[in-house]
Amino acid sequence: MNFLFVSADAALITDLAWQVHREGHDVRYYIEAERDREIGDGFVTKTDDWRAEVDWADVIVFDDIWVGSDIGTGALAQELREEGHAVVGGTPNTDRLEEDRGYAMDVLESHGVDTVEQRVFRDFDEGIEYVRRNRAPYVIKPLGEVQNVKRLLYVGNEDDGSDVVEVLRAYKQAWGHRMKGFQLQRKVEGVEIAVCGFFNGERFVDSVNFNFEHKKLFPGNIGPSTGEMGTSMFWAGRNRLFEETLGRLEPWLAEEGYVGSIDINCIVNEHGIYPLEFTPRFGYPTITLQEESFESSTAQFFYDLAHGNDPDLSVHGGYQIAVRIVLPPFPFTDEKTYDENSRNAAVVFETDSREGVHIEDAKLVDGQWRAAGESGIPLVVTGKGETMQEARRQAYDRVDNIVIPNLYYRDDIGERWIDGDGDRLLAWGYLGPASE
Repeated sequence: MNFLFVSADAALITDLAWQVHREGHDVRYYIEAERDREIGDGFVTKTDDWRAEVDWADVIVFDDIWVGSDIGTGALAQELREEGHAVVGGTPNTDRLEEDRGYAMDVLESHGVDTVEQRVFRDFDEGIEYVRRNRAPYVIKPLGEVQNVKRLLYVGNEDDGSDVVEVLRAYKQAWGHRMKGFQLQRKVEGVEIAVCGFFNGERFVDSVNFNFEHKKLFPGNIGPSTGEMGTSMFWAGRNRLFEETLGRLEPWLAEEGYVGSIDINCIVNEHGIYPLEFTPRFGYPTITLQEESFESSTAQFFYDLAHGNDPDLSVHGGYQIAVRIVLPPFPFTDEKTYDENSRNAAVVFETDSREGVHIEDAKLVDGQWRAAGESGIPLVVTGKGETMQEARRQAYDRVDNIVIPNLYYRDDIGERWIDGDGDRLLAWGYLGPASE
């Protein structure tokens, strides 16, 4: 089969393209961002003009929602589907779920999903005054393009919201020219878990993915927010967590004609399920870990999904974890630091095995794996097992066999489940079958 992968921004789908290629299919990969165009070199075949390959492709796969300020990949995917092409990608309205958090909450509420108290502001002073009048801990979530600067997400700690007021004042001065709006979301305590389903344009695939993000840079969930430092997960059926969140959006997604992965991150406690935000696209490194847990063909799965078929998906029945291997100055941008410490860094393997080692921002030059692009995230390493502890052990044993000067990573991926998150979810009844 012929697969065309289109990356609108940061070459986030390289490993999936490589996996499809390794399964024996023809792959062509387009990267829009000039700074990232070397990513994947040597691993997959590239193209400089993705539109010229559309008629060649049996399946077209988009990796993100962004193209520019005026159009997202959802509009492109919708246009191509209307022309009769098989596409994994969103729609303008599903793109909006991520870029407009207020709209996302409206969609959830209109389908009977309980949401956390939240308000959207376009003016910093109005937001500050709101917190002063309604004293409580809040989460600050930037809207629009600047939400990709992950360190701007701030989770309040003070019961009276005083720290949120001070952070908003600082953001007004430092980011007022770029941050055109933000959401204030009431902070809720509990277990953070994401519910992820694959949608074929009409319905969800029965296997549902449940994953736990680790967004802070350092172990113990300390330090600046990153896109993600690692993920732990397991697969299950349409349980209560699914049916009370994504399951209620099944008719809406069918009306949209959405095809692909859609994820909703939630806080869960003994009182209820509270959705926080959508990822209406592949998550990273979530897709890498999902791909590792597939026990049936990855290419066939996405071919069936894009063609509206019911995929015959077989997945690993235990637990899985993924660890992002990063280089300086991640998660920050500093060209001098990157040039001196990370650019073209060689990846050295101490064993011949590449099991569980996945590429992110990497290239292959004369048989040597090297860091590529500008982000400083060359690899994702995965592990799986009957227990979360077994999955952790396998993943970190694999990490120990990789040598890159100056690499760093979190060594606690999956520990939250072992330390009590799993027991709490079971005790609260969220992982059992959905009630009638």
